[in-house]
Amino acid sequence: MNNTMEYKGYLGSVEFSQEDALFFGKVLGIRALISYEGENAHDLINDFHSAVDSYLKLCDEEGTEPEKAYKGSFNVRISPELHRRAAIAALSRQISLNSFVESSIQQSLDAGR
Repeated sequence: MNNTMEYKGYLGSVEFSQEDALFFGKVLGIRALISYEGENAHDLINDFHSAVDSYLKLCDEEGTEPEKAYKGSFNVRISPELHRRAAIAALSRQISLNSFVESSIQQSLDAGR
């Protein structure tokens, strides 16, 4: 089972409120709050699409660039010792620390398939 959905490059959460008997969610990975809801899966999907379309239309009308989720840049906090070891490993391979981290993440994700 999947608790996310995707539309026009935006990833949305899927949650359920038993108390309200309602599905709801929000667009993930951006600062803007884009939320949606529905009484069933079909309604939730339609409202998600409508919310994303409305956000993109508003950005267009205001002449602003829509936020893009997961644009490839993020900060990671790790221990100084792990940072040092990763930097040394990158240097020994003659690659940047960014390339080393990217490769390490890719390998981990590939191993988890």
